Amino acid sequence: MAFVELDVDKLRHNYQFLDRLFSRNEIKWGVVSKLLCGNTTYLQQLLDLGPEQIMDSRVSNLKTVKQLNPDVQTIYIKPPAKRAIRSVIKYADVSLNTELSTIGLLSEEAVRQNKLHKIIIMIELGDLREGIMGDTLIDFYEKIFRLKNIQIIGLGTNLSCLNGILPNQDKLVQLSLYKQLIEARFNKKIPLVSGGTSVAIPLIRINQIPSGINHFRVGETLFLGNDILNEKPYHGMKQNGIKLYAEIIELVEKPLVPTGPVGSNVAGETPEFDPSDLGKTAYRAILDIGLLDIDTDHMEPFDKKIKLGGASSDMIVVELGNRKPKYKVGDLIPFKLTYMGILGVMNSKYIDKRIKETD
Repeated sequence: MAFVELDVDKLRHNYQFLDRLFSRNEIKWGVVSKLLCGNTTYLQQLLDLGPEQIMDSRVSNLKTVKQLNPDVQTIYIKPPAKRAIRSVIKYADVSLNTELSTIGLLSEEAVRQNKLHKIIIMIELGDLREGIMGDTLIDFYEKIFRLKNIQIIGLGTNLSCLNGILPNQDKLVQLSLYKQLIEARFNKKIPLVSGGTSVAIPLIRINQIPSGINHFRVGETLFLGNDILNEKPYHGMKQNGIKLYAEIIELVEKPLVPTGPVGSNVAGETPEFDPSDLGKTAYRAILDIGLLDIDTDHMEPFDKKIKLGGASSDMIVVELGNRKPKYKVGDLIPFKLTYMGILGVMNSKYIDKRIKETD
């Protein structure tokens, strides 16, 4: 049976590494937990590390967090849908916002629930996902800071997630200047400037984070230990904290080239084959996981001799070479996963979730 495994020691190491890094630079930070897809066991392991803030883009996941630890601050990290307003107020202490009408509804619901709801205004800095245009900020702020049961606690931005626009010092200086503009115009303090995500962490080490940026939202680097900006492992952190294990359910020596008329496969692809492989054979194994659970572009076997050979909805074929392999039916093949690969298997109810406590 295929399963995904969380290495708690690696998670703890990376959390402590980041906590020291941010503390030295006087930056607050929260953990983006959406990679865990609301898994109660994994969320509890995360909460045991003691984060002050847990952030997620699914209200149901924040509900689970509040059930596990009512005291941790929960942050909803995308503009709320109108039909989710009631749940956002109930389970999120903070939300990221860009729409006046939505904030008005949050205010009304916060009054009904007798809660103070905090918001961070997201500003567009070039990646063209969520965010108001900077030249509308003054008018936007003026219309919402007097709303009942709403407290503006910060300004923020998102970069790299949609169009790959990377953070740099100039963009982050621009964000911090918006804070100064608001404070000077309205004589109101803006405690947080949330300009950092995992992709911006390397800028800390080269002193490219302006002093006004004092809050980060971190997910991928915590779980994977990756320097996303430079596309390499982050020195001092642990990689592959979440691994996939798939079981071999068939292992047979077969021809390299299929026989018969060629059409489209289940994924709508028409495979092509090397004519020079005609008459050759190789050992091929079938694994108990498929496209229903993960896109094969986001998984890589630790054993470099193993090659991905194709996939259908519930099975993946791997090529083991033309020599009799060391593997047998029932063996587990471990895979390293990308961020999107982990999201796939974590979101699959067919993949078991396990904990690796210690080596």
